[in-house]
Parts: sequence; C-alpha cells; structure tokens
Amino acid sequence: MDHAATMEQPMDPAQPSPLSPNWGKIMMWLFLMSDAMSFAGLLCAYAAVRMGSTVWPVPSSILGVPLTALNTFILICSSVTMVKGVSAIQKGDVAGLKKFLALTMLGGSIFLGIQAYEWTHLINEGLTVSRSLFGATFFVLTGFHGCHVLSGVIYLGFILSAAARGRYNAHNWNPVEIVGLYWHFVDLIWILVFTFVYLI
Repeated sequence: MDHAATMEQPMDPAQPSPLSPNWGKIMMWLFLMSDAMSFAGLLCAYAAVRMGSTVWPVPSSILGVPLTALNTFILICSSVTMVKGVSAIQKGDVAGLKKFLALTMLGGSIFLGIQAYEWTHLINEGLTVSRSLFGATFFVLTGFHGCHVLSGVIYLGFILSAAARGRYNAHNWNPVEIVGLYWHFVDLIWILVFTFVYLI
C-alpha cells in the first residue's frame, strides 16, 4: 500500500523531468559542433598550405615549445578546476563553486598572458602575418583560439557574478555545466592546435 502511494505521488514541478530537453545544453552543443567545423577548416587549410610549401620552417626552431607546453598544462589544469566547480555546486557548495570558477578564470588569464608574451616576442623577431605563410597561419590559428579563451574568461566572469548573488544551488546549476562544456571545448581545441602547429 505504501509502495503504491509512493508511486502515485506527483512529480515536483520545480524539478525538470529527466526526459525533458535541456535547451541551453542543446544550443551549446550545436554551437560547439559548428565552431568545431571552423577550427577543422583552419587546421585543414594549415595542413594544405604546409604541404604545398617548399620552404616551411621547422616550428620548434621558431616557436617556444617548452613555454607553450607549460601554457598547455595551465589550460588543462583550468579544465580540472572547471570540473571541480561543477561538482561543488551539484553538492550545494556555493563557496567551492566560486573558488573553482575564479581559479578557472585565473588559468585562462595566465594562458592569454603567456600567449601575448609569445606573440610580442615573435613579432619582435620578425614573424608577422605579411612576411610568411607560416606566420599568417600561426597567428590566425592561435589568435582565433585566443579569442575563444578570452570569450570563455568573460563568460566565466558572468557565471561567477551570478554565483556571488546566490543564483546557483544544488537544484539549479545547469548554466555552470553549460559554461563548463564551452571551457572543455576550448581546452580540447588547444591541444589539437598545439600538436599540429608546435609539435609536428
């Protein structure tokens, strides 16, 4: 009898049905898929230009691979703090969410700072968009990704601001998960860019 009564209890209207679509997440996935095509096009163009060039330099002789490897590690660490932030708010830990969001933003900001330093050094050494195809493809690829990182840091800032106002809790954290999807995408794309442009 008790079991039957439990089965007949109506669902809490405040809680979404497991079968209902999460439109925010669906829209983010659609955006990421279309954005992935943009990066795929740029990487394919880079490969085509490189294979067609007879004077392509060895990337490691021009680019600072150790410094960029460190920068890659920092970005991967920021992805870890993003995971911890989502996990914290799922448990209702708002303070933990704010801490890990701030750390994720810090990681993204350090990444941009190191990239700006690298760009400045390379430009001073004579590597520019107009002087070589290598320079053109390098700056377009890393610049396009850098714009995504900057957008992600700003996006995280809005989520952190909302978290500071008490908007998220153990029952309302979808926006945090959605920004996490974007940040992990940015991290994954950078690993591909780093591999193709710096290491191969």
